[in-house]
Amino acid sequence: MAKNWPLSRRKEALQRRARLLQEIRKFFIEEGYLEVETPHRIPAPAPESHIDAVPSDTWFLHTSPELCMKRMVAAGYDKIFQICRCWRERERGRLHLPEFTLLEWYQAGGDYRSLMGQCEELIRSVARAIGLGEKIIFRGKDIDLSRPWKRISVKEAFQCYARTSVPEALEKNLFDEIMVQDIEPNLGVGKPTFLYDYPAQRAALARLKEEDRTVAERFELYIGGLELANGFSELVDSEDQRERFHAENENRRFKGKLLYSTPDKFLAELDEMPPSAGIALGMDRLAMVLLDSDTIDEVVAFTPEEL
Repeated sequence: MAKNWPLSRRKEALQRRARLLQEIRKFFIEEGYLEVETPHRIPAPAPESHIDAVPSDTWFLHTSPELCMKRMVAAGYDKIFQICRCWRERERGRLHLPEFTLLEWYQAGGDYRSLMGQCEELIRSVARAIGLGEKIIFRGKDIDLSRPWKRISVKEAFQCYARTSVPEALEKNLFDEIMVQDIEPNLGVGKPTFLYDYPAQRAALARLKEEDRTVAERFELYIGGLELANGFSELVDSEDQRERFHAENENRRFKGKLLYSTPDKFLAELDEMPPSAGIALGMDRLAMVLLDSDTIDEVVAFTPEEL
């Protein structure tokens, strides 16, 4: 059989990716975090209208380790992290893989603002450790990693880059379209940027702000127009979360999608979870940015089409 040249050409990228993973583990261990492993196969994912899980017999491959890791925080594990494989159905493109690697971590006592600072510290530390320093190049443009990173609210981003307001976009069901077409390409250009205070309708599993219940304590991190991470101040109210899961399943029903069972064991323990912050960061996309790769295919050993 002829040599697999596409795989051979990725050798340097995969070596650098391995170093990246090693430095991430080192960062969290030095910060006193416990590395954990949770099952990849679960009875049901958190119902989300825009994310579809891959069936595995009568269960599902997890789309994120979120539910199990939060149960661990509720049981007294106050600083945990995990690097694991996740699956999402029908996600494939230059920036997407149906099977991908996710870094997720949680800290009891934190909130979304402290998490933004920790995210800065992690990526800056890893970039230094792999020899990149304070400046990187991504897609032909310089990105300055020095502090402070930019922070802009969703409301401000719509005022700067969109032709409509957040309420109007939500009312006309154009919020996601405007985000992708008009706002995201302008974020993280020249400087990593946190987009924060999402509208309550896009709270996911984040808690609402006490001083303004129209927005959630949620942020996403962008570098060079590419979304890398999604973080929250965690919602720890089981009844509120149950209502949100029900609403998401109703959205799935409206779209003709498979409905998911309510994760009752998670909800039964959620009220025991202390005020916490948690974040999911895409490892393949982080590798893309730090290795200046144009597509996600360049930083993984095999794409689905090569199997």
